Amino acid sequence: MPLGLKRYQQEGDDHFITFSCHHRKPYLNTPTSRDIFLDSLERTRLHYQFEILGYVVMPEHVHLLVSEPPNEPLSKALQALKISAARRLTERPFWQTRYYDFNVFTHDKRVEKLKYMHRNPLKRGLVTQPEDWHWSSYRHYLLEEPTPVLITQS
Repeated sequence: MPLGLKRYQQEGDDHFITFSCHHRKPYLNTPTSRDIFLDSLERTRLHYQFEILGYVVMPEHVHLLVSEPPNEPLSKALQALKISAARRLTERPFWQTRYYDFNVFTHDKRVEKLKYMHRNPLKRGLVTQPEDWHWSSYRHYLLEEPTPVLITQS
C-alpha cells in the first residue's frame, strides 16, 4: 500500500469504489466488454457474499457502491473482480493497480453517491437520459428492472 494511504475496511461500512482501466484507456468501450465485466462482478459478489447497492460501467472506469464481504477484506474481493474481468478481456495490462475507496455510512451519502454514478454517462455525453445507459443500476432503481448483477436496495 502506498505511503500514507489508509483504507478503512472491515468497519461494517458501505464503500464507494472507483477504479480505472490502464492509463484510463477505453477498454470497456463495447457492449460485450461491459457485459463481461458485469458477469465477473456478479460472480465475485456471489463468491465473496457482499452486497451491491449500485454500479456504473463507463468506457474507461467503473464505479461501485458495495458492502463489505463478511469473511474477507473488500480489497481481496476487488482484486478477484479485477483479475476475473481482465482474464476474460484481451488488453494487457487491463487495470490501473489501485482503486479509490470512500467509506459511506449515512443514507444521505449513499443517495449522493448513487446519483453521482448514475448521472456519469449523461454527464459524459454517452446518453441523453440516465436510463438509456444499460450498464448501470439506474434502470433497477427507476423501473425495477432486473440487472445482470443482484442489487440490494439501501
